Amino acid sequence: MTPPLTYAAVAVFAPVAAALVLAVLYPLRKKGMPAAVLTIASSSAAFVSAVLLFIDRLQGAPPELATVPWIQSGSKVLADVGLRVDGASASMLVVVTLVALMVQVFSLGYMHDEEPPAFGRYFAYHALFLFSMNVLVIAPNLLQLFAGWELVGVTSYLLIGFYFKKPSAARAAVKAFWVTKFADMGLLFGLLVLYVASGSFGWDAHLEPATATLVTLLFFFAVVGKSAQFPLHVWLPDAMEGPTPVSALLHAATMVAAGVYLVVRANPLFEQSEFTRTVMLYLGAGTALFAALLALVQTDIKKVLAYSTCSQLGYMVSALGAGSMVGGFWHLTTHAFFKALLFLAAGSAIHAVHSNEIGDMGGLLKKMPLTGGAFIIGSLALAGFPGFSGFFSKDMVLEAVEHAGKVPFALLVATAFLTAFYMGRVVFVAFFGAPSARAAHAHEPPWSMRLPLVVLATLSVFGGAFTTPFAALQGEEVHFHLTGGAALASLFGFAGIGLAFFTYGRGPRHEAPGAVAFVERMSNSHAVNRFYEVLFHRVALVVSDALAWTDRYIVDGLINAVGYGALEAGRRARPLQTGLVPDYVLAAVIGVLGLAFWSASS
Repeated sequence: MTPPLTYAAVAVFAPVAAALVLAVLYPLRKKGMPAAVLTIASSSAAFVSAVLLFIDRLQGAPPELATVPWIQSGSKVLADVGLRVDGASASMLVVVTLVALMVQVFSLGYMHDEEPPAFGRYFAYHALFLFSMNVLVIAPNLLQLFAGWELVGVTSYLLIGFYFKKPSAARAAVKAFWVTKFADMGLLFGLLVLYVASGSFGWDAHLEPATATLVTLLFFFAVVGKSAQFPLHVWLPDAMEGPTPVSALLHAATMVAAGVYLVVRANPLFEQSEFTRTVMLYLGAGTALFAALLALVQTDIKKVLAYSTCSQLGYMVSALGAGSMVGGFWHLTTHAFFKALLFLAAGSAIHAVHSNEIGDMGGLLKKMPLTGGAFIIGSLALAGFPGFSGFFSKDMVLEAVEHAGKVPFALLVATAFLTAFYMGRVVFVAFFGAPSARAAHAHEPPWSMRLPLVVLATLSVFGGAFTTPFAALQGEEVHFHLTGGAALASLFGFAGIGLAFFTYGRGPRHEAPGAVAFVERMSNSHAVNRFYEVLFHRVALVVSDALAWTDRYIVDGLINAVGYGALEAGRRARPLQTGLVPDYVLAAVIGVLGLAFWSASS
């Protein structure tokens, strides 16, 4: 293989090698720390390989492909499996492996109090998860992407339900699994329609307009589940039951980003359906605003960030719907850096005060300056503060959406205001507010938790410098220029920060202002969750009971009746078989006479 393909192979197979070793050699997993060292070593190898691959792409190397037959029918190969190296896969590999590596290093300190077997199991799950995501990223066709997609779902179930003895964690894992599996049916059916229509699983097939719309709508339904868009966003906040580093991993660049990456990779198909892109444009913008409203009233710091992830994914989906593949993909990349930073900084604060509530974290900036500074940097990047990485990617998103539709553009600008406000609320309450009793003895975490914060904070501040080379890797020429949309969003962001200061920065007030009380009521009522509960209990269970009755008494009844009839006929005919030769001769004579009589009469 060529060096780029070798780099890609190492990025994919190093994590799965670690996972297999830990699965087979139980003593390594049981001791805990050897499992952590092996997993981090494999992730480091994957990251270094991804960086080398990225540098190779920057130097203008052409795309490369290496495949072997996977599914065959006679002499015809129905699908291949292998490696595809190009600008999109190289960029995504760097993001995924970097975030995974930072999360694993952070976990050394955060998960240190776990029992050694649980500690080892945790890192084994991480290795398997990274392999699954890399299989998806490097896929040469949509069928292999689907395999990685499903593996990511299974391993995320294991990570979310890591504390499986805790009922809420077990329920959250099952909920995440089934909601995403329900949506994954869209990807499965879309692949079937695509193959019937084009004879391949390639993402550059040319389809009839109606077929393209059907395929892309089915694919987008899977994206709605995996990337937590309304109304299938309900699993993501519950997934906070997993360890905080897991939340950083899932929310930053891996599981939830897989849906956006699917659209990026299958962009040639989505470009053939204007209707699907319009649906994406409006649904993404609506989800961005809706999730931001819910983030506005959360008191659990992880749930604030969870709804923020839903909101920012809405930005990405809206940009892709507006036709800006690079804008949506670049916002995925910058979001990976600052959202991982925010979750890990939140994990550092939680580790110090042993509470997720922002009201229990007052005054943390003085006691934990590095953690507080990292969280503030992440918040400014998330709010699109000028100069930070999020500012550059949001500008690309808003520029594309502004030309695509005034309504979604207005929704995203309003979301920019809300984002700055709810992140300002967290910062002013948790890091500048009056110190709480829980925060009295807070202190900075060990080096293993501080180092990832420094790395991710640096990328969150200076990541915007890579905007032009990143776009060039995707085949587009982009030069940053301040647009009216970005300026307007920045003004709204400043207004949100100012309102947060006047509301929360001058006293111990932690509750939402009266102007958003209606959102608080909506959030507390869990209206969407209740809708699904009613749908499940009043519709799905009733229909399944009816189908079960039909299967048990109608279908099984008919089959059992046929079987019973055959047995009964045999039982009644059995006396005719006497075993005596004279009886058979008599029957034969009677038969011959009957046939002769019938022939004569006819």
